[in-house]
Amino acid sequence: MDPERVHEGALEAARAAGVVLVSGAEALEDIGEADIVIDGILGLGGRPGLPGDAAAWVAAIPDDAHVIAVDLPSGQAADGSAFDPDGVLADETVTFSVAKPVHLLPPTEQACGTLTVVDIGLTFETDPAVVRLTFDDVPDLWPVPGPDDDKYSRGVVGIVAGGENYSGAAVLAVTAAVEAGAGLVRYVGTPTPEGLVRAAVPEAVHGEGRVQAWVVGPGLDITATRREAEAQLVVARGALAGEVPVLVDAGGLDLLDDDVIEARAGLPTLLTPHAGELATLLSRLGASRRSRKAIDVDRDAVEVEPLRHARALADRTGMTVLLKGSTTLVVPADPDEPVFSQADAPAWLATAGAGDVLAGLIGTLLAAGLDPAEAGALGALVHGVAADRASRGGPVRALRVAHGIPDAVAHLLTRN
Repeated sequence: MDPERVHEGALEAARAAGVVLVSGAEALEDIGEADIVIDGILGLGGRPGLPGDAAAWVAAIPDDAHVIAVDLPSGQAADGSAFDPDGVLADETVTFSVAKPVHLLPPTEQACGTLTVVDIGLTFETDPAVVRLTFDDVPDLWPVPGPDDDKYSRGVVGIVAGGENYSGAAVLAVTAAVEAGAGLVRYVGTPTPEGLVRAAVPEAVHGEGRVQAWVVGPGLDITATRREAEAQLVVARGALAGEVPVLVDAGGLDLLDDDVIEARAGLPTLLTPHAGELATLLSRLGASRRSRKAIDVDRDAVEVEPLRHARALADRTGMTVLLKGSTTLVVPADPDEPVFSQADAPAWLATAGAGDVLAGLIGTLLAAGLDPAEAGALGALVHGVAADRASRGGPVRALRVAHGIPDAVAHLLTRN
């Protein structure tokens, strides 16, 4: 440290507490031999990146040292917008009063380790920029039926999913919707997935009908030309042209164009892409409807700045965007509403079919009347908890996660 550049009062307090001050080569040597390192180089007002000697100090931290960051890992962006691989990677971060965007947003969350928020008695009257639902929020949000409810009042969800190439997606989405407590699930598909759904989910009803929400796209192939596939696409396009809430996933995202965006203006719509799908969709739709200027976005760019690109898609479409990942972001259509950030799932959930399960689960919540942002965040939380409880610390298949939804919901509703 440079004694001439520190706060005099803080310096005196540190000395009075017995802190030994070192600088230069001596500091590097001491850091390199440390078992525990407390990082307080930069605070929330610091800019991304490491100034001056700080880069050398951070590079000297032993790989096996336990690193505790104060407020944020130095070098990481306080607003969570950018990850610095040369910045501090903390095992723990201690912050004060409330969690900040750097602690909740990808890609900087990974640098924070275990987060501890210390209450220091401050109150805040401003609206949060980022929100994370916790287990304690679930009882207030989950649609628990009452004695006067029937299958229709609990919510009817329609699912347009699966094709001859991805027939399993239909089974996973329909199973998840039923297990999440939908009053009724209507399924529209082609012959192969339809037969599988009949065998796997006898509760599902097949064919069109009145619904309170649609799930469009898991396993859907919009290039299929068989008559049955064309009939399925007619239903998918009809769902997008209607007025009830719609979740659009996977192949359904290929149906989005300016006509669909205009038709659904102001209607509850949730897009659920992964990073690659979001990049493709942004590139195809262009920067704006007015200019239609082509933009070139790739998966890597989305993964480096996930919030910026998810917000760009929400602004371009006027729809809520759920960007799937190890930390799932839910960006509301209204830019004045806070972003949800959920990181509830084990890494084992990165498996084929997990997104289909999430789509069916959230579809049930939309049909029950939740708005797209809350449905997306609550669905991501329950999806993660179901995977965690089903995996028991090891691999887990998507179908097992779907069947684990009732256990996860019961656990979250009754844990207190």
